[in-house]
Amino acid sequence: MPALSTRLASLPRSFSHPAPTLFRPRLRSLHSMTVIRAPAAPSPTLGPSLVFPAIHPRRQELPDNEAKLATISRDLRSDTLTVPTDSMFQAMQRASRGDDVYLEDETTTSFEAEMAALAGKEAALFVVSGTLSNQLAIRTHLQQPPYSVLCDRLAHIQRYEAGGVAFHSGALVECVQPRNDHHLTWQDDILPNLVLGDDVHSAPTRLICLENTLHGRIFPQEEIIRIAKGAAEHDIKLHCDGARLWNVAAETGKSIEELCRPFDSVSMCLSKGIGAPVGTVLVGTAPFIRKARHFRKLFGAGIRQSGSLAAAARTGLSEHFPKLRATHQLARFAADELEKLGVAIVGRPETCMLFIDTAHLGFSLQELQERAAQLPKPIRLGAARIVIHHQTSAKAIEDLIDLVRSLREEFAHRAYERESGSADGAPRAQDGGNLYAAMSKSKHSRQSVDRV
Repeated sequence: MPALSTRLASLPRSFSHPAPTLFRPRLRSLHSMTVIRAPAAPSPTLGPSLVFPAIHPRRQELPDNEAKLATISRDLRSDTLTVPTDSMFQAMQRASRGDDVYLEDETTTSFEAEMAALAGKEAALFVVSGTLSNQLAIRTHLQQPPYSVLCDRLAHIQRYEAGGVAFHSGALVECVQPRNDHHLTWQDDILPNLVLGDDVHSAPTRLICLENTLHGRIFPQEEIIRIAKGAAEHDIKLHCDGARLWNVAAETGKSIEELCRPFDSVSMCLSKGIGAPVGTVLVGTAPFIRKARHFRKLFGAGIRQSGSLAAAARTGLSEHFPKLRATHQLARFAADELEKLGVAIVGRPETCMLFIDTAHLGFSLQELQERAAQLPKPIRLGAARIVIHHQTSAKAIEDLIDLVRSLREEFAHRAYERESGSADGAPRAQDGGNLYAAMSKSKHSRQSVDRV
């Protein structure tokens, strides 16, 4: 065998060129001799630009949670704005720390089992949001295109989920406005709009999605049962967006199991009235939830150490569900007092939200928003919608009523108010009409109702 030196000499000259490297040898002349100094061993760091020092927040950067809670108590835009309580954080510290994607987190799996039992279903899946839960349910129910989904014209899945039904499921959405301007009925709204048969020009209806509550309005249970019966006769699945189903249970006294019974699947949000920082639970049959779990992974929405979130949600249910009825009462109080001042109430509040119109008083909702934000203790409003949650201050509602009263007096010189006012100068109560008409005639209809 040739000597090593002979073999090295036979290599192409290009191989002798210095190879690109992060550490090049440094050449130094010493007494006319060239000495090659080996590079120092690299420091065991991520590099000078990637060294992460310990993070110690400066005093001014520390969160003022008391101030945040005070702000939230006067924020009437949505019940999603609730903040976690100290007891939630304590529960989060005690939660298990397993990996839920591997089904190894005890807190999450036990919470899912509890939610399934509460809803009278076989299984449940904990996910990060109501939008995700709805989209997983729709995608799981729809097996073979072409297909379509029927829902209310104001449904969350249609208006506020970024076109997810089309994007994730490739489904046509058939939007229907109820003839009674309150809720869909089987005979008047759903049956006439079903796509049945095998006409190749059409996308058959494979899923009906109902929402309870829909913008705070309770869907009558007897009508849901009729819809479920009719859907089953046509082999159509029935899903419930029950983001605020807890409010229905609190107001009507019906159990969650009874409210969920007619549906093939139900989504129940835990970060609105329940006040959890994150989370929604989807319930259904065991095969349905297995498939939904698969789609959750496909959507990139698997949660690893989810136990702390599930623990916070469980605490919220036990602590805040009993408070929901009081939020409904405060919403009705606000509606009554505002109506006395002449504010048009768009439909009577049935749960925790009300819709108002101040145009005939001479000032716009935008004016009301701006003036509310300028109060010594600001109030935040979401245009036409006012939402009460368990952290809403009764004083905030009283201050809002006082503000409307002062604005009414300020704009009292307007000709419209003089012509429509009563003999004592107080404006007559106005009929707010229905929510569908109010949102249709408003050029800012999507902004007039909060997106969640």
